[in-house]
Amino acid sequence: MKTLLNITLLASTLAMSANVLAVTTLKLAHAAPESDLQQDLSLFFKKEVEIRSNGDIKVNIYPQGQLGSDKQMIDGSRAGIVDLAMVGLNNYNGLMPESAAFTLPFIFPNRETAYKVLDGEPGQEVLANFEKFGLKGLGYPENGYRNMTNNKKPIRTPADVKGLQMRVNNSKALNDMFNELGANPQQLPVSELYTALETGVVDSQDHPISVTLSFKFNEVQKYLSLTQHAYSPLVLTMNLRKFNGLSPEQQKIIEEVSAEAIAMQRKLSIEKEDEMIALLEAQGMQVNRDVDGAAFQETIQPVWNAYIEKHGDSMINKIKAAAK
Repeated sequence: MKTLLNITLLASTLAMSANVLAVTTLKLAHAAPESDLQQDLSLFFKKEVEIRSNGDIKVNIYPQGQLGSDKQMIDGSRAGIVDLAMVGLNNYNGLMPESAAFTLPFIFPNRETAYKVLDGEPGQEVLANFEKFGLKGLGYPENGYRNMTNNKKPIRTPADVKGLQMRVNNSKALNDMFNELGANPQQLPVSELYTALETGVVDSQDHPISVTLSFKFNEVQKYLSLTQHAYSPLVLTMNLRKFNGLSPEQQKIIEEVSAEAIAMQRKLSIEKEDEMIALLEAQGMQVNRDVDGAAFQETIQPVWNAYIEKHGDSMINKIKAAAK
């Protein structure tokens, strides 16, 4: 009887150990503060994946660059140190030049067009190409339209940008655009931008409304001008080996939840944008809505010409076709 009891206890212990070992833990990293919509997406993803996998998959979230800069998150994801990374698509322009077309200024006249293209053939072609670099492309969350802020004056025309010390991300198209406008673009990690604005290393920057608010750039910037000069997509990727190591059912959960989380976050971004602008105004920013978009588009045409000269117009034509 005692032997039977011992065998039963041993079997129970082994079963419990097997269940513990069966749990897959995923690290999801992004650069934004917990107040940003990227965190809303991450929390939705975590909750739904854990529920639908019956606890067999656990997701740990690392916001605000806890696992490094965008480049470090990408490198970590490719190496398998980070399982899931959500960063700006511009960070992949070097690896995948075709993705740079999505970051051209004024290529998307509105969000609906951006979603149509990103979720359509051009965007899915780029997502598939991530596998060449050891990543599984899961979709394009919203970062939003980039708008200029500065400490000198409202931006109404291209001439107003001349001479600004503009912090710019690593998108060649955006760097070329600000050079064309007569600004002095400087690349800085977003984690260093608040201090750079506060100390005058730069006097201006361009980010979507949600980023300007969540990183509190309004505390060190006086003017917000709704230039809407470039739509800035994020991309959610997963280490390909990790993804392929999941069961077909688990892979389906990851893909389905990713799509739902992105749709939720995009909807939230649209719904909250006016509220966020109003909050920035209430906190002291002067918001300028009077921007000559046509003049900006005309002035930055050489940026498009330079892209086409280097990469051809194949992806641009695919984007235009998908946008119809």
